[in-house]
This record gives sequence, C-alpha cells and structure tokens, in this order.
Amino acid sequence: MNQTETTLRAVGRTADVPFRTWLAFAAMCLGMFMAILDIQIVTTSLPAIRAALKIPTDKMIWIQTAYLTAEIVAIPLTGYLTRLMGMRWLFVIATAVFTAASVGCAASSSFAVLIGWRVIQGFAGGTLIPAVFSAIFLLFPERAQGLATTIAGVAAVLAPTVGPIAGGYITQTWSWHWLFLINVLPGILAATGTGMLLSGKWSDWHVAGRIDLMALVIMAAGLVALQLGLKDAPALGWGSSGVALLLGGSLVAIALFIWRTWNSADPLVELRFVNDRNFAIGCALSFLLGVGLFGMSYLMPFFLGIVRGHGSLRIGEIMLVTGLAQLASAPLAVMLERKVDARALTAFGFALFAAGQLISTQQTQASDAAQMVLPQILRGAASMFCLLPPTRLALGRIKPELVADASGVFNLMRNLGGAIGLALIDTVIFSRSTTYGQNIADQLRAGNVGTAVSIGIPRDAFLENLGQPVDEFTTEMVRPLVEKAALAHAVNDAWLLLGGASVLAVMLVLFVRKVGPQQGNPAA
Repeated sequence: MNQTETTLRAVGRTADVPFRTWLAFAAMCLGMFMAILDIQIVTTSLPAIRAALKIPTDKMIWIQTAYLTAEIVAIPLTGYLTRLMGMRWLFVIATAVFTAASVGCAASSSFAVLIGWRVIQGFAGGTLIPAVFSAIFLLFPERAQGLATTIAGVAAVLAPTVGPIAGGYITQTWSWHWLFLINVLPGILAATGTGMLLSGKWSDWHVAGRIDLMALVIMAAGLVALQLGLKDAPALGWGSSGVALLLGGSLVAIALFIWRTWNSADPLVELRFVNDRNFAIGCALSFLLGVGLFGMSYLMPFFLGIVRGHGSLRIGEIMLVTGLAQLASAPLAVMLERKVDARALTAFGFALFAAGQLISTQQTQASDAAQMVLPQILRGAASMFCLLPPTRLALGRIKPELVADASGVFNLMRNLGGAIGLALIDTVIFSRSTTYGQNIADQLRAGNVGTAVSIGIPRDAFLENLGQPVDEFTTEMVRPLVEKAALAHAVNDAWLLLGGASVLAVMLVLFVRKVGPQQGNPAA
C-alpha cells in the first residue's frame, strides 16, 4: 500500500477533521477564488487598460482570451501535475507563480508584455480550481465532504458575481494596475497557509520521465484552436473558412488525443472514469452550468452597460444581488445535501436556474435594477444546488487515485461550457439585433404608434410627424432608440438560450443512477 492510500484510509477513519486541515483547505479556496475572480474583475475595466496601453480595439479581447485559453489547457493537466508534485507543492508553486504573474501584469508597459504575463497567470490559475475540488474527496471523510464542497462552491460562484463591482470600484478609485496587485497579499497567504498546514507530499517525481509530450502538444493545440475558433465565430460567422478550420482542427486534435490517451499504458490524463455513467452526466451538467454562469455574468453587464448606459460600479452594485442570494442559499444547500437524493436536488437547482433565466426574457429597454431583483435571487439561490450535488454525483464514486484527473475533466467541462455559451450568446445578440432593428424600423415607417411609444418616442410627437418626410436630424434622434430596443429583444433571446440549457440539464438528471445522501468515495 503506497503513502497516498495509507493517508487516505487514515483520514477516512478519523472521527473528527483536524482544524488544521480546514485551515489548509480555506487557504486553497482563497487561491481558487483569486484565479476565478481574475477573469471577471478585469472585464469592466478593459477600456481603461486599452487606453493606458494604447491597445487597438479589436485586440482588447485578447486580455481575457489569453488568460482563458491558458487556463483551459492547464485544467486537464492537474491530475498529472498532482502525481508529479503532490497536492501540497502543486498548489504552493501554482499560487506563487500566479501571484508573481499578477505583479508582472501590473508592471506591464506594452500589450505584448501584458499578454505574456496573462498566459502565465492563466496557466497557473487553471491548476488551482480542479485541485480544490479534488481536495474535497482526498482530504475529508464522507460526512465532511458536504461542508467542504459548500465552501469551495461559494468561492467558485461568488467570484464572478463580485468581480464586476470590485473591478469597477478599484479602477475608479485607484488605477487598473490594482486589478492585479490586489492578488499579492491573498496569494502570499494562500501559498504560505497551504505549504505550512497541508500535510503529506503525495508525490511521485518519477512521473516526470514518463510524460507523453506528443499527447501534451496535441491536447494543447486542440484546446487552443477550439478557444480561438469560438472567439472568432460571432464576428466572422460560424461558416467562415477561418472558423471552420479552427473548429474542425480542434475536433480532430481532441479526438486524436482521446485515442492516444485511451490506448496509452501511462496516459497523460487518465480517462477510465468516463465509463461511469454518473461521471459522464455530471460532466454534462458541469458544461451546462458553465453556459449559465458565464452567460449570466456576461449578459447582465452587457444589458446594463449598453442598453441602460450604467457605469461599471453601478453595474456591479446591481449584480450584487446574485452574490447575496448565493451566500444565503449555501447553508440550506449543504443541509439538504446530507438528507435528500442528489438527483432531486440537482433537478430542483437547474429548474430554479431555468426559471430565473426565463423570467429575464421579458426585459425591455426600460428594465433596470428593480425588475432584475427576482430573477437574480432565483439564479443566485439555484447556483449552489447546480454545483454541490452534481459535484458529488460526478466525483463521489471515483477511485482516490483518479480523483485529481476526474476533477480536471469535470472543471474543464464547466469552462468549455462557458466558452461555447459566450460564443453562442454573441452570435444570437448580434444576428438577432439586426433583424429586430429592421422590424422596428419597418413598423415605424408604417405608422405603428404602439411600437413608437414602446421604444421611447412620445406619442404626440410621433403622431405630429406621421406622414412627414424624415430628415437627417430625426433619423439620428431615433436611431439610438431603435438600436437599444433591438438589443433588448436580442438579449431576451440569449436569456432564452440559457434557459433552454438549464431545462436540458433537468432532463439529463433522469438518466443518473441513484446516489443516496452523502454516498461518496468508497475510500473515504
């Protein structure tokens, strides 16, 4: 019996989880929170960074794309890196690199330098997320896993919510450099706390000599091509030659990687756990949750900023309702997970998530904070039920030596869901808004008073000018009203897309094998 198995069995027999272990896990969650927060906190401040570094508008998106692409490549490597360095030292080194890269981002004086640091930052951050979720099943006995999952879940879903308001406040109060410098103190605390408090090496440095470099290159090429293809699809069109080449090449590379890895005696990423039906469905649920979480974090700032014209700080204040609902629902979620069938909780969570998304399909260009309270509460409360039970369904039955690999794939699916969901949302918004804008213009020309009033044209003014030649001044006055109304309708269609994804998740739960409350990893 190796050191890992001995340690795991000892943990399973321990009646009480040492407080030291909880502190170590809290330090790990702090590191994960930083990694997730760093995606969203930059979003509302991209214009400030673009102006400071004189970045062309069409290249501004690379500040985010570079981070996300590197993160997606790193996530499935977490299992290999855990075997190589052990959970303790992997987390310490990754957190230290992430913190150092954050300082590099803040000190960047050019676009190229910033992108280089963002790649390093994203790769280091990508290993922190699955490491935390695998730690739940490797550090804690079964009865404590619900609480540990809740702590990690709160950190995972709260970061995208507080990111916009934190980013807007920091940029408005200090400067964009502090978006990255705020990582320094938490990074030091997370790395130091994990290194000092987490016991055991659980490593095998002989793994380094057995790495499948060809599989690594194929996997990285496939995931990078997929991310770039999804980024370009809304602007260039899904049928364009460049997008087709990237997406087609990514599918070929990923298929080749799966074939090579499946038939390898010493695979880079262990894939044997995909034979478990619950894990496969859990990954699908993680994918659909990614569509919803990333989608709502994108749609709300888009609507509030473009249609309503709010600044980044006000947008963050409005979106804070979601985070508060998440925090309020966390204790209830962990309590019910100990007593209720995980399938029922998962179905309830995604049904509630779908309700919050579908209510938002009724927004108009006049909708604002008051109309967004109820759907935000529903989505925020639902997110914990969409994360905790599916995590147990996917990872709770996996053998201990495969948990790190399984966690990497499980978390990768959530990020891929977010990437594909954002690409589909952009496609829906910018294709449907053109159609809606043309329809509104046609109705105005036909003298439809209801349409005129609905987009903000005074009834009397419209009737007074009805039948008169439309001059250039009137056209320029009406154009923004038409564009905002068209965008509002298109955003509603995007919310409908998210709602459909959540309804699909509810249907998938029907195919999950029954797992009793707190039934989990046999070794625990």
